Amino acid sequence: MNDDLLFAIRAHIYGHFAATTRPLLGRPHPLSLLLVLLLLAAGCASPAADSVAVAPPTATASHTPPAAPSATRTAPPATPTPPPTATATPTPTDTPTPTPTPEHPLMIEVMRRRDYPGSELIVEETLEPGENYDRFIASYLSDGNKIYALLTVPWGAPPPTGWPVIVFNHGWIEPEEYRTELRYVEYVNYFARAGYIVFRSDYRGHGNSEGEAGNPYGLPHYTIDVLNGLASVITHPAADPDRVGMWGHSMGGYITLRAMVISDRIHAGVIWGGVVGPYPDLFLRAANPSVTLTPPTEGTPPTATAAATLEATPTTSSLTPSPSPLAPRRRRWWGDLADTYGTPDENPAFWAGISATSYLADISGPIQLHHAITDETVPFAASQFLHDQMQAAGQLSELYLYDNDSHDIDNNFYAAMGRSLAFFDRFVKGQ
Repeated sequence: MNDDLLFAIRAHIYGHFAATTRPLLGRPHPLSLLLVLLLLAAGCASPAADSVAVAPPTATASHTPPAAPSATRTAPPATPTPPPTATATPTPTDTPTPTPTPEHPLMIEVMRRRDYPGSELIVEETLEPGENYDRFIASYLSDGNKIYALLTVPWGAPPPTGWPVIVFNHGWIEPEEYRTELRYVEYVNYFARAGYIVFRSDYRGHGNSEGEAGNPYGLPHYTIDVLNGLASVITHPAADPDRVGMWGHSMGGYITLRAMVISDRIHAGVIWGGVVGPYPDLFLRAANPSVTLTPPTEGTPPTATAAATLEATPTTSSLTPSPSPLAPRRRRWWGDLADTYGTPDENPAFWAGISATSYLADISGPIQLHHAITDETVPFAASQFLHDQMQAAGQLSELYLYDNDSHDIDNNFYAAMGRSLAFFDRFVKGQ
């Protein structure tokens, strides 16, 4: 109750008390005295006893009882932790990627990816015929160059599938001295008389052929010309495209071996005095192989996967070949490749990748090898090496070695030609 209301009540009571006591001549009535005492007691009460309006509690979805008090341990004052020191984060660097070995056009895998379309075979000139065959100078295209070649075609009606073909690869001849109808005449005639189309490419830069003659072992150009020539000659209407052999001498043997691990069209190869070692020592000049071969059995073709024949016992002098006229050239191309790709010790994968002998498991056919152990241009170690590698790869190989003979096998020419022809008859004509 507030003070104003209390004051009004008190005034009303005192007014009533005065009115009731006057008739009694100044003597208070007992009941009135009691009422006065009660009012005085109410006026003396503490203000805290007054009623206070309290807002009703707000309704809540649920009532959470107060948590029971639990004993708590007062933690000791925490040791101040120093602020973290900013650490510089290193800038990430890219992991260097090894630089791949750049491709070189000599690599066998690179040459396998190339196309060798050849072109139409054009007869440029008709030469004097042979005993039973016609002779021509023909031309075809290779890398856009017009390349000339000697072409022979047997007389008479060809077999139902056409005449078998021998692609003939000549050895090193100075390009400016080369003439299409000269050199290797009897070699070509021997096969032509036996019923084969023979095709001998000049190679670019030789004779009247277009293009630039390059180093045969530092560039693939001559092998490219031969493979384009093969594609061209089998378009001849009298040729059988499924019966093709390849013959090569010296540098031409190098080309033959490479062609046979690049193309699958060549059913057999014959190589005389071939530059057929592995890169970089294609001539295998440092080798001094032992000769442990069996004497020949004339008239009986070998039936085993490999055969080796020695015509005579080698002499001590025959194992010390004289330097090749190409030695200075070889040093130049070897140095150029080593400068770019590293030496064989530094980068053996590159040198294996350009060596045909690394791909003998894929060779397109058997090989017959002929070499004079007295060869002063290309040591016979090269042919013996290839023969051994062919055997190791499970491929058919024949090796014939001749003593007291030249790089061209002049003294044993007809014996070697007879074996070469028999080999082609067996693996090309007989297909």
